[in-house]
Amino acid sequence: MFWVLILLGLATFIYFILIKPFQYWESRGIPQPTVLRVWYENARGILQFACQAEIIKSVYDTFPGSRYVGGYQFFKPMLFLKDPDLIKQLTVKDFDHFVDRNQLISEEIEPIFGKNLLLLKGDTWKDMRATLSPSFTSSKMRAMFGLMVECGEQFVSYFQKENTETVIVEFKDSFTRFANDVIASVAFGITCDSLKDRENEFYLMGKKATNFRGTWTIIKFILMMICPTLAKLFGIRLFHKSVSEFFVRIVKTNIESREKNGLVRPDMIHLLMEARKGRLKHEQSDGVIDTGFAVIEESNIGKEEKRQKKQLSDDDITAQAVIFFVAGFETVSTLMCFAVYELAVNPDVQQKLREEVDQTLKNCNGSLTYEALLKMKYMDMVVSETLRKWPTAIAIDRLCTKPYTIEATRDGEKPIHLKEGDSLWLPMYGLHRDTRFYPDPDRFDPERFSDENKGTIYPYSYIPFGSGPRSCIGNRFALLETKTVLFCILSKFEITVVEKSPVPLKLAKDQLNLSAEGGFWFGLEQRKISI
Repeated sequence: MFWVLILLGLATFIYFILIKPFQYWESRGIPQPTVLRVWYENARGILQFACQAEIIKSVYDTFPGSRYVGGYQFFKPMLFLKDPDLIKQLTVKDFDHFVDRNQLISEEIEPIFGKNLLLLKGDTWKDMRATLSPSFTSSKMRAMFGLMVECGEQFVSYFQKENTETVIVEFKDSFTRFANDVIASVAFGITCDSLKDRENEFYLMGKKATNFRGTWTIIKFILMMICPTLAKLFGIRLFHKSVSEFFVRIVKTNIESREKNGLVRPDMIHLLMEARKGRLKHEQSDGVIDTGFAVIEESNIGKEEKRQKKQLSDDDITAQAVIFFVAGFETVSTLMCFAVYELAVNPDVQQKLREEVDQTLKNCNGSLTYEALLKMKYMDMVVSETLRKWPTAIAIDRLCTKPYTIEATRDGEKPIHLKEGDSLWLPMYGLHRDTRFYPDPDRFDPERFSDENKGTIYPYSYIPFGSGPRSCIGNRFALLETKTVLFCILSKFEITVVEKSPVPLKLAKDQLNLSAEGGFWFGLEQRKISI
């Protein structure tokens, strides 16, 4: 009898803990991988046998032809959207049903990080988006462009001083240092040279804030997703307390100094201070060019002046500056790394881009302008294709905030009744490599985004910065920063493959975001003729 009870208890545990939770979508008539397959993918992710991008792609490819597939982010049910028309329907047309994102970070435990735009919900998010949106228009980017160029020239100058024909560079480290200097200057009004001063406090805090490596990080994510109350009880946090304290001190000291001395600088802190005073407006049309295939036009929510929050606290300003820093430090530097990789292994593409760089410099009399950079068509094609093949966000979530029904439109489908709290995933890494939209998706081909071809790209099959009103507010900044540093590098160097180069590239398995196993090692060969 004792062994019968033991077996019964074991069977009950296996079913209710290990099986039933992973039949969530199947029980609702939605196609999903088998429970065994779900556990296999979970194990691969937790034990770091595969990177998260590969797991997402594996689930995405299940049930080809389906508009959606049921999946699980570790233990949390997520509905993967595979159909661009459905993505548009849910994230744009019916956005009011999917306003929020899952909030992993507790504001009680991490008050600064919990207040940032990425995690705010409902009307609070709408108010903050409308408040911040005027800070990210094309004209504001133009005002910051000079600071970016200074950082780009400083970056290139460092490697020019190396007494060797070819400098071997680990670009992930170098680009995070460049991104750190840009964000320090453009967001916080602080001048850094992180390639020279390698242990400066700003850079070290950036590394702390963006370190998402290792099994413990994955375990913390899982706890925050499936047991937020337990995570809160034990005070589990993603960011070290010293990081929050550092940024609070930097921002508050900065604001006090500017207000006391009447200092004005064309950076993010200044814009946020202007927003607090109600002086920031969303320009209707100021004649500034705004090109770029990946650029996202701000939604009406972001342009609603009546929503602008006039009482921004110092903590509000700090929270927005910090998330801007984290995104710029990690995701933008990742985009730069993959761009360098593709230019190194596709010398014909690099040569064509160098020729455009040289011609642009010639047209500018040797001094790059904002307008000239944005007019570079091939540069935009290269960056757009890099974002297609290597999207810096491999997937983003949306949270159902009020009941919604996805109507059946194909044979074999049933209506899906989503309830409040259900989660959706926009799996960019899978979508951008779907052969229905991108033939030979593993091939790097900037011509996909040429004037002749970009009109054939199926709407909403390309969403590197997300989709709808909740898309990335800093998309213009990320594109401008990436183009600036690539321009500065190619005007002086040729990017070459060296012995340590990761060719063919293997994705790192110990990180939640995209990166190369072993790092991004390439050579910078001094150009014989430079403009």
